[in-house]
Amino acid sequence: MLFNSRYDQSFADVEADAKATPIGHSAASQKVKRSADLLLSVILVVPVGLLLGVIILAVMIFDRQPVFYLQTRVGRRGQPFRCIKVRTMRLDADARLEQILAEDPAAARQWREHQKLSHDPRVTPIGRFLRKTSLDELPQLLNVFRGEMSLVGPRPIIADEIDRYGADIAYYMAVRPGVTGLWQVSGRSRTSYARRVALDREYVENQSLAKDFSILFRTVRVVLTGEGSA
Repeated sequence: MLFNSRYDQSFADVEADAKATPIGHSAASQKVKRSADLLLSVILVVPVGLLLGVIILAVMIFDRQPVFYLQTRVGRRGQPFRCIKVRTMRLDADARLEQILAEDPAAARQWREHQKLSHDPRVTPIGRFLRKTSLDELPQLLNVFRGEMSLVGPRPIIADEIDRYGADIAYYMAVRPGVTGLWQVSGRSRTSYARRVALDREYVENQSLAKDFSILFRTVRVVLTGEGSA
């Protein structure tokens, strides 16, 4: 079930124009991309599993359970799915956010513009490290296996963010959201939300396996340096 029928129609309008203006989401290209996702995921499953085991143990020692955080995100063609992450925020994060936005105008403005807070007080000490290195995203390899995400694509958004994309939401919905993507290697949290939307559209319009591999290699550098992390 789609989040909203009018976004389904936006996707349909773009898809109808695909022959005249290809946007990189043809059935053939998506099958090739899906095959590459599965192959690389199989290769990564052992090293990712070992690293994730260490992370789980650390979270259990230095923080409280639950270790994982599941949130409903918008997937391809607007289909909702449960995105998996290692929990990096305190258990009362939602209540804290409401309080922060109500009491701090600067934080409220930053949240409206970026959907993020710098020096977010909701984040746990170990969560700061995991976020800086993007290691909290490792469990999303399971989302890739399920076919809900791709290794490379737009970052998965929540339903409340749909309106911020405007007409460009059709481009976001044309592909599976990614564990990493053009936004993550192009400034990440240092960029505005409008820039993030523009990067998502640019990625979809110019999508190719060569571009995906380039983004994956650039992601390694970003993870090692913490470049652009909030």
